Amino acid sequence: MSIPVRPRVVITGGGGGLGRAFAKHFAQKGASVLVADVDRAGAESTKSLAEGIGGRAFATTCDVAKPGDVAALAREAIDVMGGVDVVVNNAGVAVAGPTGDVPLEDWEWIMGINLWGVIYGCHTFAPILKRQGSGHIINIASLAAIAQAPNMAPYNVTKAGVVALSETLYAELRYTGVGVTVVCPSFFQTNIMNAGRTTGMPGDAQGLVAKLMKRSKVQAEDVVNDAVRTAEKGKLYSLPHREGVFTWGMKRLVPNLFHGSIVTRASKRTLG
Repeated sequence: MSIPVRPRVVITGGGGGLGRAFAKHFAQKGASVLVADVDRAGAESTKSLAEGIGGRAFATTCDVAKPGDVAALAREAIDVMGGVDVVVNNAGVAVAGPTGDVPLEDWEWIMGINLWGVIYGCHTFAPILKRQGSGHIINIASLAAIAQAPNMAPYNVTKAGVVALSETLYAELRYTGVGVTVVCPSFFQTNIMNAGRTTGMPGDAQGLVAKLMKRSKVQAEDVVNDAVRTAEKGKLYSLPHREGVFTWGMKRLVPNLFHGSIVTRASKRTLG
């Protein structure tokens, strides 16, 4: 499967961060981009940026935790772009804290956006792409789906679910002309922690995460480039960070050592 030269692209969570980077990437190729976000102002800002670099762009409001919003997003994509070639299920938030301390409301909140949002996206767009016999779904997971650090259970669970869904969908769509790629980045600069919720974490936890994001050699544009290259090759896994490739290999080779020692020590170094 290959992505068309000027694809019609739907991006959730496109109002900033990684979603905006995807929009800019495709706009530079002359694509049509429908930017969806719960923050309409952010979506409009990304739309303007995309148009300024050669893309044909549209903005809309969409809460991915609501299936009706996602269904409406698909209808709008067909109305304004004439169809869809690439769907980027990117919208996401973060929740941190010890299991048992994190309020159940926060679990429900992150599940609605990070996991159900991707489920709704795949449920809605996969049949459309399957009927046309072409297209690609890019689901944004995280290295957290592979290396489940302590005090991040809600986030880890949702991202692991995105990987499982992507793997399943990849097999289901393998011979339909529709591709699936799941992206598992590590730290890079994004706005995800700004809207995050934390319970019972060290006071400087967010500051430490921000430092890790800032000093990463791989940033949003690099994540997008790797994701699109992987999709164009028809491959399932995009691991844009070198440590992601190493982590995945270690987990598969020595799972007990990995979970019993490596992840725990790494977490203590970063979050105390």
